[in-house]
Amino acid sequence: MGNISVKHIGKAYKTYPTRFSRLREWINPGKVQHIEKWILTDISFDVSAGESIGIIGINGAGKSTLLKMITGTTHPTVGQIAISGRMAALLELGMGFHPDFTGRQNVYMAGQLLGLTSKQLTDIMPEIEQFAEIGEYIDEPVRIYSSGMQVRLAFSIATAVRPDILIVDEALSVGDSYFQHKSFARIKQFNQQGTTLLIVSHDKQAIINLCNRAILLADGKIKMAGDPEQVMDYYNAMLADPHGGAIEQLLLETGQTQTLSGSKEATVTGVTILNEIGKPIDIVGVGQRVKLKIVAKIHKDIPKLVFGYSIRDRLGQIIYGTNTQLENKILFNLTAGNDVNFYAEFNMNLGVGSYSIQTALTSSDTHLENNYEWRDLALLFNVINIDKANFVGCAWLHPKIEITR
Repeated sequence: MGNISVKHIGKAYKTYPTRFSRLREWINPGKVQHIEKWILTDISFDVSAGESIGIIGINGAGKSTLLKMITGTTHPTVGQIAISGRMAALLELGMGFHPDFTGRQNVYMAGQLLGLTSKQLTDIMPEIEQFAEIGEYIDEPVRIYSSGMQVRLAFSIATAVRPDILIVDEALSVGDSYFQHKSFARIKQFNQQGTTLLIVSHDKQAIINLCNRAILLADGKIKMAGDPEQVMDYYNAMLADPHGGAIEQLLLETGQTQTLSGSKEATVTGVTILNEIGKPIDIVGVGQRVKLKIVAKIHKDIPKLVFGYSIRDRLGQIIYGTNTQLENKILFNLTAGNDVNFYAEFNMNLGVGSYSIQTALTSSDTHLENNYEWRDLALLFNVINIDKANFVGCAWLHPKIEITR
């Protein structure tokens, strides 16, 4: 149980040029008055029981429409969807809540829509109240709830009993950070217990940590599907170049996929980590003093250049990132044909593991304006513990511990 099969589905909405066109078409069905606007076309994928799939894409890509068709709140114009198992979905903020009913009354109403009986809901009501943590507001009308309180209650109802399939849209992004951590912990626990997950989010860390696969929607079609980190890198490259410039993905010797995008007015030609005597290294000791050297080639005259870099762990999560605009070291009026060397010196206070360097050459502190080059996996390196006491985690904080009695 918990399988999803989507076969060649498409969704079109009818648009009418005037308010009377719909009436004329109804009176005379043989004379078409509408224009079909396709939101999704030829979408196909399968989700096996226990899998976790992330769906990403810019606003308007069709993510929410796809989830609504899977949950049955709207129907595809063409194609077929097959579902097995009990499904719980959190699609829109407070979806299904009656504003004049209390939270407790809405628990019974929404819970029965999920297939739970009144007795079951009475038995699990204390658990729902405890997880939602809205206190005495459970007996107040939902219309006075904040958006965060609505999310808390809606999620607590949807996950009160572990479903075979759990579908979550971006509604959780409205909640506070404490409840987000709490919710994602429950989602992860359900997945480990066999629940199939389908999640829409712009949060790269959430997609990478929770999902086995990711699907990128663009222009109503599946643009890319596969490894979550690879798909998220491609998605970020699309955001970096909204005008549809070329995006390259190169297979590295390590088997990882490097994503590049940008207009190429400037490009990174070398990335190196240097030790204390200036020797290139790719294995760094915990806490070791290093210097990161990045060489950029200027191919066209550039009025303003900002260099940025980040260090990412093996899951693609950013451990640290900065740029020369934040550091007040912006370069102006660069001439084509020149090279620029950027240096960043710091202690590698990271935990043991594999890491990568991501670079960006832009004209501002983001890559959304004049993205000259965005390069993921520009350099791969490892951190090992040579001379420090054993510890766990992704950062070495070197505490001074005192004990008094």
